[in-house]
Amino acid sequence: MRFNVHIPLAAFLVLWAQPCLTQAGPAQANVSHVEIERLRSDKGQVLCALYSRLTAYPRTVRKRSHTRASPISDNRASREFSGVKPGMYAVSVFHDENSNGKLDTNLLGIPREGVGASNDATGHFGPPKFDDAAFQFSGGPLNLKITINYL
Repeated sequence: MRFNVHIPLAAFLVLWAQPCLTQAGPAQANVSHVEIERLRSDKGQVLCALYSRLTAYPRTVRKRSHTRASPISDNRASREFSGVKPGMYAVSVFHDENSNGKLDTNLLGIPREGVGASNDATGHFGPPKFDDAAFQFSGGPLNLKITINYL
């Protein structure tokens, strides 16, 4: 039996990865804009994190991620990351419905809150592989759309 769990990078990476944003460069030169869709309510907040290839794998990196909270309106949220260096990245998001700052899961580790990742990547028995959620960022403006999934 194949158990398809839609646990994106957020399920593990929000707790483990390092930040990949830079402080140098023009404020709006390299901006990634993320639109998060299909939230089931306006309760709580959406937590969004951007990861580079070097910071994305949860079993090797032990430092907490730099996440950004976004308010919800009309079952949608958005977040911008500025000062991003060109490279390979992935974005993970989750709907923190109770605003406790963490992804709530059941005893099996399956999220009780909505989750999503860039490329709408999903995982099987855990987060998707970085390569499934990854996108190449060449600089300049970039717009991404992520659909939230509830299990």
